[in-house]
Amino acid sequence: MDGDFKRFWAGQSVSAVGTHVTAVALPLTAAITLDAGAAGVSAIATASYLPSAVLPLLAGHWLEGRRKRGLMVATDLLRAAAVAAIPLAWAFDHLSVAILVAVALVVGAASVLFDIASFAYLPDFVPEQELPAANRALQGSSTAAQVGGPGLAGLLVQMLGPAIALLVDAISYVASAVGIAAARRTEAAPQSTDERPGLWEGVRQIAVSPFLRSMTVGVALYNGAAQIMVVNLVILAVKDRGVSAGGYGIALSAGGVGAFVGAMIVLRPARRFGYGPALLGSITLSTGVPVALAFLPGRGLEYGVLLGLVQFGAGIGLGGANVLSVTIRQLLIPRTSLARSNGAYRTFTYGVLPLGAALGGVLGSTFGPTVAVAVGTAGMAVSAVPMFVVREVRNLTTPIALDAAGH
Repeated sequence: MDGDFKRFWAGQSVSAVGTHVTAVALPLTAAITLDAGAAGVSAIATASYLPSAVLPLLAGHWLEGRRKRGLMVATDLLRAAAVAAIPLAWAFDHLSVAILVAVALVVGAASVLFDIASFAYLPDFVPEQELPAANRALQGSSTAAQVGGPGLAGLLVQMLGPAIALLVDAISYVASAVGIAAARRTEAAPQSTDERPGLWEGVRQIAVSPFLRSMTVGVALYNGAAQIMVVNLVILAVKDRGVSAGGYGIALSAGGVGAFVGAMIVLRPARRFGYGPALLGSITLSTGVPVALAFLPGRGLEYGVLLGLVQFGAGIGLGGANVLSVTIRQLLIPRTSLARSNGAYRTFTYGVLPLGAALGGVLGSTFGPTVAVAVGTAGMAVSAVPMFVVREVRNLTTPIALDAAGH
């Protein structure tokens, strides 16, 4: 990888760290600085997730045909300004839950724009043959940020206080903007078409391609089922099985470590056995291993260790699947539809998150956490089926072997 990509990668990595620090530091600020209760923290979380449910389709449509790098820099600076408003409001004694909710909404919306623009920009930024390695690098740093971001947020809050910690976070977004803008290579002009496709063109791209259609259905099922599992696993592990809060956090972090390992090693089996078989193997790990969660024996440390091992194994599959699926989608979708198609994809796959969380709460309250975790992990296992039944996926040897128009 050349220096241009390394600068872009550094900017993306810092931005990913900032996103995970913000996600933890905002509710901590509400709870510690403002003494907010569950309702206030819930409002902040809802504001953070809402843009991911309602904005991607519109954002993808709007971004198509526009330059992406400048917009990524602008969204980083917007996030920096929004987060910096918190320590400023705190300094003048005007900080409130309403301000935190507004910041969460702005950061969430800017993050949606950033992610969709990044997905569409990368295939024009790096040569096609280097795209798998580029996605491996980006997925690896994103996973590292996912693992280290919450811990860094907690450390910053403990050392500096919540409001000042967010000032450091704002600086990270500025650093990300500098890294992305530092790439010397001129961004290619957007490819133009004779007519501007409609808002639903991204949905059509998914509908006509068996590969994209099966992947979208599978990921949507996975995300919804994973939410059912996640909202109940903490009750099962901490309250029913006696795992300490710290031990539970470490066990979940093992999933992030596994995802990093999977992202780093997956290209070797993909080149040897084909991208389709490697993708299906990764999906099998990520969706099949969690089924054991509801049936693990033991209590306390024993259960925590087993939970960590399951998370690690599933994480390897998830990290590998993310690298391969992103690469295949970037090469499969026509360049003139990358942003629009990714917007539609995110609408379906992220829009199910609040539904899954709500259903998880109902199942856990009605049948108990063990049954709810079992239902969630069973749903995760079923989510692999759409990918296995598509012949084009099973026979895929390279990420360039598919044609979006009909295969």
